[in-house]
Amino acid sequence: MPHRSRLAGFIIDCRTDDLDAAADFWSQALGVRIADRDAGDDSAEYQQFGDTPGDLHIEVQKVDHASRVHLDIEADDIDAEAARLEALGARKVAFVKRWWVMEAPTGQRFCVVRMKTPERGHPPNAWD
Repeated sequence: MPHRSRLAGFIIDCRTDDLDAAADFWSQALGVRIADRDAGDDSAEYQQFGDTPGDLHIEVQKVDHASRVHLDIEADDIDAEAARLEALGARKVAFVKRWWVMEAPTGQRFCVVRMKTPERGHPPNAWD
């Protein structure tokens, strides 16, 4: 099925009790501003950065697992993109809310999320 996808950005997973302090650190370290301290929802705590390089989506996320950085790939059809990535050797780990958590053949976790603004940023890649 034809679809489009591209790198959306990076999520900085932080195992912390103080998400404000973590976001403040990463904001200063990366030289970006905190655009939304309440970007999460009832079951997830995020803080989103603004004015990011290349207009990438960058967030700090409070997590229960070990701290790490993961990337998001955004697609206009997340199931088609997950299937394309499986054909390249990735594997589906879990479907969470509205996105696929996947694992590369080399073990890195990443997410396939819904594309929000295809007209902004770098043009998406088109796949058959």
